Amino acid sequence: MNIFNDPQSQLIVGGVIILLTIASIIGFVLPLYVSELKTVINFNARVKAWWAMVIIFFIAICVGKFASLFLFALISFLALREFITLLPTTCDDSRTLFATFFIITPIQYVLLAINWLTLFLIFIPVYACLWIPIQNALNGNTKDFFGRSAKIQWALMICVYFVSYAPAVLYLNAPGYEHQGAKLLCFFVFIVQMSDVMQYLFGKLLGRRKIIPAISPNKTLEGFVGGIFSATALGICFYWITPFNPWQAGLMAALITIMGCAGGLVMSAIKRDYGVKDYGTLLPGHGGMMDRIDSLCFAAPIFYHVTRYFFAT
Repeated sequence: MNIFNDPQSQLIVGGVIILLTIASIIGFVLPLYVSELKTVINFNARVKAWWAMVIIFFIAICVGKFASLFLFALISFLALREFITLLPTTCDDSRTLFATFFIITPIQYVLLAINWLTLFLIFIPVYACLWIPIQNALNGNTKDFFGRSAKIQWALMICVYFVSYAPAVLYLNAPGYEHQGAKLLCFFVFIVQMSDVMQYLFGKLLGRRKIIPAISPNKTLEGFVGGIFSATALGICFYWITPFNPWQAGLMAALITIMGCAGGLVMSAIKRDYGVKDYGTLLPGHGGMMDRIDSLCFAAPIFYHVTRYFFAT
């Protein structure tokens, strides 16, 4: 994405900077209107983390596809590390885990880098998921064999396979929209993350009815509805950076927002199962990497496939 010669790219970057600036101003004046100090501190920590994440993301996008792939590969690695740390593993799993981190994960992104999409789409769900139980069987430890194998497979699917669909958007071309995948990726990430932000704000301001308090006590019906409508409106407003017309952009935004909400609920259920609040502490105000990308994980494959089958050449 060339922000120096492309007016649309300049508008994207400028719009995000304006939104973050507004958020920073809100965080500055928030203590005057909100008495709960914890909410103010959490909001400002989130805004500061957003500044850092947006800068890193735009630098990677501007440098090129390989930089973007490296960034998402790093995100996958960090998320996988947090997820695996949460799961009970044994010393006998060390070879399986080593291959999962340092062989399977890099191969998934290398396949994308060389545009071998046929193998990219099936490498982890077919070949890696076949290999993991075979390797565990060769280790000779039968205690909780099924559970250990399934948990590593599930972690690999969520943290690597699903996440890798986000940069795969860079390789999509639609008629009249060739070689503009960076803008489409910006649209996807922007909508998913802004949906999270709007759900958080609507939930704090208007939230009354809990959706599933046993899994996610902070998610409310008001926040969910507000997030969907806000994301849909943003999708319509930013249709011009996509191959979609306004109503298609709105539907795509609503779809990935709903999938993002589902992803957040699933990942929250896993945390509750293991009795933890966050997957990590890497990002101040956000928890760990997995806490930040939980919605993206479930939305990315849907966005990629719907775009590919209905809009791409």
